[in-house]
Amino acid sequence: MRILIDKKGNKYLTGEEDLHTNLGYIKKEDIKNSSNGQIIKTHMGSEFTVLKPNLNDYIDIMERRCSIILPKDIGIIIANTSLGCGQRVVEAGTGSGATALYFGNIVGPNGEVYTYEVREDFAEIAEKNIMAFGQENVTVKCKDIYDGIDESELDLVFLDLPKPWDVVESAAKSLKSGGYLAAYNPYIEQVFTLHKVLKKFGFSNLKSIECILREIEVKAKGTRPKTRMVGHTGYLTFARFL
Repeated sequence: MRILIDKKGNKYLTGEEDLHTNLGYIKKEDIKNSSNGQIIKTHMGSEFTVLKPNLNDYIDIMERRCSIILPKDIGIIIANTSLGCGQRVVEAGTGSGATALYFGNIVGPNGEVYTYEVREDFAEIAEKNIMAFGQENVTVKCKDIYDGIDESELDLVFLDLPKPWDVVESAAKSLKSGGYLAAYNPYIEQVFTLHKVLKKFGFSNLKSIECILREIEVKAKGTRPKTRMVGHTGYLTFARFL
């Protein structure tokens, strides 16, 4: 798999056809015969850099029909649950598969990620995206996690669902001692209900946080925070099963 990047940083995923852009087209043979880091030109003379995409590159341009959890929140999830190589994860609310791809990349070839998606159309897109990136340790399950979790001895259960509290009892049975439950929810009322249920089933170290991200604008005339920023996306709740 290769991507092409133009002078403005726009990314283009290549396939089995010629690449057509508003900057001109590039023949599929030229793309196929190119190497990583090579500069190739369109018929109009515009330059593109050939790269093997990393995970962020791929997620930027893969097919999706719903919003995804942003890297600012993904990083906090990974850090607060100590997710690492060889661990086992269950995720619910697959969407386009972006979060599952991040988890699969972190746990590595010796780890396992099982992602539950109730919508068949979303599950099909997610499986296509995951297979195209070559992430072999992620399994997409078209199943409602509210009906229960099949896996056991899990290190993390991550829930991107409207009612995560309805999965807490099943998560408690599936997590290993010391494992984590994490949830992503847009509304504070969901956080309040989730905390009550987590305490009922013996989870400890409960906390909920919100991450606000603001980039810095660096120009010759001066440096300052950007006017626009990524504000509220969702609340992240963490709990540990002991």
